[in-house]
Amino acid sequence: MEEAEKASQPRAGTALAFDFGEKRIGVAIGNLELGLAHPLVTISNENKEECLRSIARLIKEWEPVLLVVGLPVHADGAEHELTRRSRRFAHRLQARFGICTVLEDERYTSISASAALDEASVRGRRQKQVLDQIAAQLILQSYFDKRNAIT
Repeated sequence: MEEAEKASQPRAGTALAFDFGEKRIGVAIGNLELGLAHPLVTISNENKEECLRSIARLIKEWEPVLLVVGLPVHADGAEHELTRRSRRFAHRLQARFGICTVLEDERYTSISASAALDEASVRGRRQKQVLDQIAAQLILQSYFDKRNAIT
């Protein structure tokens, strides 16, 4: 994260992070001052308008000052269709809610989340229910860690 980019982002308050998927969106929450992320909820993305209403409810409840959207790319950094959809999702959030929205590289977050859940003996249906939330938590924690490394 560039110094100028960091300066334009909020320093205090709540952040929500999103692990965008075609069927589900994992959501995590964190505090900018503490730099700690926590899984929050998984939202269905089957119906786009209902999905946005669910996000609007979260925004009303948690009053975030920053939204972080995971940006999926190939291991070599090349973009693909889900990358473009994630970018559109981030732009839609920014336009609809007027909250500072940033993209964060999410390479390997779902794999890391699945491994962490396996270690905790969370498998099968239960893992599927929380996997996207944990991936969103890892995305937000990555954002915090990079942000704090610059300060």
